[in-house]
Amino acid sequence: MASTQVLLLVEDHTLIQNALHDALTAAGYEVAVASDGRKALRQLKTDPDRFGGVITDIGLGAGPDGWEVGHRARELSPHIPVVYISGQRGGDWAANGVPNSVMAPKPFNVAQIVAAISTLLFQEATRRGGAEARGRTASRWRG
Repeated sequence: MASTQVLLLVEDHTLIQNALHDALTAAGYEVAVASDGRKALRQLKTDPDRFGGVITDIGLGAGPDGWEVGHRARELSPHIPVVYISGQRGGDWAANGVPNSVMAPKPFNVAQIVAAISTLLFQEATRRGGAEARGRTASRWRG
């Protein structure tokens, strides 16, 4: 059986964090959670190869923001899919987001986030040309 794709979810609001965690888990992903930028960067630095994708809020309170989390993730893993979410700073995405990422403005439906990360994962698997990876990712978003 294929291994489960691990996503890093960075969100400081517990209700949004729980809703996204539940939706991503139901879609077949394993989800590691960080409630702020420092914790996210620590997880990325400790084991960057663990994560297949990152979903991060932009405004994370004190410390590194979601832009920094996305950039650091890409420094460690150059093609990692990144989905940004924000209620106020989405307009900054063109200037601050990493290339080939997605911006989802709040409020959003959790299904939008699942679809966004699934699409980015599928595109990355296709880019790499790995049939096994393509099949694993494609099966997630068919279901």
